[in-house]
Amino acid sequence: MPVFEYEAFDGKGRKRKGILDAESLAAVKGKLRERGHYPVEIKETTEKEAPGGKVFLGRFRLRGASHRDVSAMTRELATLLGAGLPLVPALSSLLDQTANPRLKKILAELREQINEGESFAGSLAGYPRVFSPFYVNMVRAGETSGTLHLVLERVADYTEMQQALRGKITASLAYPFFMFFVGALVLFFLTTVIIPKITSIFEEVNQDLPLITEILLGVSETVRSYWWAMALVAAFVYIALRLGVRRSEKWAFFMDRLKLKVPLAGTVFHKVLLARFAHTLGTLLQSGVPLLTALEISRRVVHNRPMASVIERAGAELAEGRTLADTLSGSDLFPPFVIQMISVGEQSGALENMLLKVSRSYEEEAASRLVVLTSLLEPVMILVMGLLVAFIVVSILLPIFEMNQLIR
Repeated sequence: MPVFEYEAFDGKGRKRKGILDAESLAAVKGKLRERGHYPVEIKETTEKEAPGGKVFLGRFRLRGASHRDVSAMTRELATLLGAGLPLVPALSSLLDQTANPRLKKILAELREQINEGESFAGSLAGYPRVFSPFYVNMVRAGETSGTLHLVLERVADYTEMQQALRGKITASLAYPFFMFFVGALVLFFLTTVIIPKITSIFEEVNQDLPLITEILLGVSETVRSYWWAMALVAAFVYIALRLGVRRSEKWAFFMDRLKLKVPLAGTVFHKVLLARFAHTLGTLLQSGVPLLTALEISRRVVHNRPMASVIERAGAELAEGRTLADTLSGSDLFPPFVIQMISVGEQSGALENMLLKVSRSYEEEAASRLVVLTSLLEPVMILVMGLLVAFIVVSILLPIFEMNQLIR
């Protein structure tokens, strides 16, 4: 169905802009008049893909549908379906309420595809950048079992929980990173601007400078003269690492393994991965997705190649008749606690509940470890900054004291 951009005035004389899907220009005018709007300009838009995957609609660049937007849409759709509204009218209702232009257009296209006989899950699969395999398979399971609104509520819960965990990590690391950034700027300013002005007086005095002052002057001169080269080298190393991860599977595997070995931070990262795996697998099984399919989706969600490799091997062994606990027990990436909980779940027939308990446990552990980590980072950074400032102060004051001794 064509999509139109419009400008119109409402009943109070305020200008309104937006997009509508309709069969024709006359249909758009009819929809606007039904809303009490008086059209000024209407034109059909064409969607095109820009470099880098940016989507453009007419002259307006459409921002992508964020996780937050999709989560809110999913929650609203679950509520509408739970109230007894059929899927197509529910999507039409969402279409009128959605502010994100990209998501609005996707909802319009989804509605048309469903009207033409496509399943909801099949329609969602056509937008892999917006709806993940996890989302699509959950919806497919909900359609099959006739509990789509319940499944959508679980999807919304899952997305919101992942966002909350991501928000905790971001909030915990924001202050240490801010301190590091400000401290680096202060040291750069001291080294390149203040120190050369203060130490210029030493050049006028023909005396030997202490070693610590010579070191400071050497560092200052190097940074002042070659800061641009240092920035280029840092950028080159960063780009080389990123390209290496993208183009070399062995290098990417090594880097993902290294993330798990970093002192303190690696433990937190490992617990976050375990929580994500357990929560994804448990939610999928709870919604009726077969174990092998759920395991394959969970493998894609963890975003860590060593752990994904273990999960992939577990899926292959599971197809041969082994239990999930046995297939995962040979790896050091899955602790005995996880293996035991999975084993109990398989024996009791409540695997999904055990996995969700594992998820909650590791989410809480990751959050508490993160608090400890950030509480350690702050005093360490303050100590390092203090030592560096003390080094600068001593380096400057020591030759001044020696000059005073010579004058006396």
